[in-house]
Amino acid sequence: MKRLLPEVEALHVNRVLAAERKSSTMPVIVDTDAGPYFVKLHGTAQGKSALVAEIIVAELAEALDLDVPERRLIMLGHDVVSDDKNDELADLLNASRGLNLGFHYMKGARDIRPDDIPSIDEDIASRIVWLDALVMNMDRTARNPNLLLWMKKLWLIDHGASLPFQYNWNNVTEESPRRRAPEHHVLESRAKRVREWDPILAQTLTRDVLIHAVDCVPDEFLNHDTDDVTRRRAAYVAYLWKRLKDPRPFIHQA
Repeated sequence: MKRLLPEVEALHVNRVLAAERKSSTMPVIVDTDAGPYFVKLHGTAQGKSALVAEIIVAELAEALDLDVPERRLIMLGHDVVSDDKNDELADLLNASRGLNLGFHYMKGARDIRPDDIPSIDEDIASRIVWLDALVMNMDRTARNPNLLLWMKKLWLIDHGASLPFQYNWNNVTEESPRRRAPEHHVLESRAKRVREWDPILAQTLTRDVLIHAVDCVPDEFLNHDTDDVTRRRAAYVAYLWKRLKDPRPFIHQA
């Protein structure tokens, strides 16, 4: 049985090796006793909510048999040395002490290019488009595909922009889960079987699967006391469960 992410002991950062400046959130590559990890930091403008989205969407992706890099909680201490002496990075590291989210560093992986898209399997593309529609991921476009090729497989990365409703819970209504999905997906030309896959994928994401995905988020990322954390977890599950209700609001777009 797969262990929940919070149950796996966090890895401690030995050294910060480099920052990824192409990204607005400036993730870092760190050295740990388990090797290098690519780490998303909670001190960014998006805060811990982006890490919540990363975990939940990655768990749902794996439930749909899609490849996502292995995840570990990463502890950033106060005495960690950085090889990158950039002042902006130093401020971000100071704001990100404590738990962060790491992904297995896939050495040699590369971003997909436009000439890769025609060769992407239609079934895989359809499952990816369906998932991104479910979680309202607006960040898988031609300009920013967030798909890597590694070990002859297609890997999904960078889901921090998903689940946008979590940034303003006060505006969530009964109708919010029925909103349409973002458009202009990088794989829309290959996703020719979304309607065929729809009932299969929806049946796969049972309520128990949703609960498991949300339970993988550590309490520290939810920013609430124990009672509120329980209700907040239930709110994520309820939102996604309503979005999965037939007829699904994002399928008519496919």
